[in-house]
Amino acid sequence: MQLGMVGLGRMGANMVRRLMRGGHQCVVFDRNTEQTHRLAAEGAVGADSLDDLISRLTPPRAVWVMVPAGEATETTINALAQKLQADDILIDGGNSYFKDDVRRATTLRAQGLHYVDVGTSGGTWGLERGYCLMIGGLVPVVTRLDPIFKTLAPGRGDIERTKGRGRMEGTAEEGYLHCGPAGAGHFVKMIHNGIEYGLMQAYAEGFEICRHANAKSLPADMRYDLNLADIAEVWRRGSVVGSWLLDLTAAALADNQDLSNFTGSVQDSGEGRWTVMAAIEEGVSADVLSASLFTRFRSRQDHTFAEKVLSAMRYQFGGHVEH
Repeated sequence: MQLGMVGLGRMGANMVRRLMRGGHQCVVFDRNTEQTHRLAAEGAVGADSLDDLISRLTPPRAVWVMVPAGEATETTINALAQKLQADDILIDGGNSYFKDDVRRATTLRAQGLHYVDVGTSGGTWGLERGYCLMIGGLVPVVTRLDPIFKTLAPGRGDIERTKGRGRMEGTAEEGYLHCGPAGAGHFVKMIHNGIEYGLMQAYAEGFEICRHANAKSLPADMRYDLNLADIAEVWRRGSVVGSWLLDLTAAALADNQDLSNFTGSVQDSGEGRWTVMAAIEEGVSADVLSASLFTRFRSRQDHTFAEKVLSAMRYQFGGHVEH
């Protein structure tokens, strides 16, 4: 299948590489011409402008936007919408707010264009591991894009099948899911990231407690000088708290147990805030998720070892560099 990709950053470029490995043709554009040339040298069709990209795509076109959420995404989608034709598809794979998706889908529908929102998880590891995709949009449009989603997703791999899944149909076991109409994909991804905040915070606090187990304020016979890298490693092996986040934490601690290469100033990309806002709107208690968000706010004023663990995890899974 042919796909246009606008935005060739950490994730966009690797998504193009994965698609090309799967036999798809990718027409690519990035304001950074070096990125475009690099992918063109690897087999993509490089474009030097949005107009050029559209001219190289065969109608009905599909264009995936993979740029930072917010103004950059809004500007790019508006620019593309003015150039595309009826029955073309615009895909937002960034971390947009789901309410913006609903608005965009309505506006684009009036122009005869289709809009699909894809919450994309996988970070810098997605090229090899695949990307977990949470999709919102109309059924016929999402179905048309199925070959793209199937290639980007991890597939079943060697993960043990969930008991009872044999009675169920669908693509969830392949690593991608049509969640519902416009906005549903980014809504599910928003909650995914809110949960991620809570999980990361739990690991971070646990490792900080282990690190301070030898505090002088404790009785001498109750002080423990613990090896955090070894603790992370042993928890990876058969423990009920094992996870990919723990794998990444173990890697960071093995590299530098003091995490002195991190300050502990932890940013938030927006989804945590939106998750808490959704909880308020729905009247749902979200104690852990809201507390983990507020901890990130505080980390920018006063850093603890727990915040260094959080920064290390964000760098490991997404290449996020501290500001």
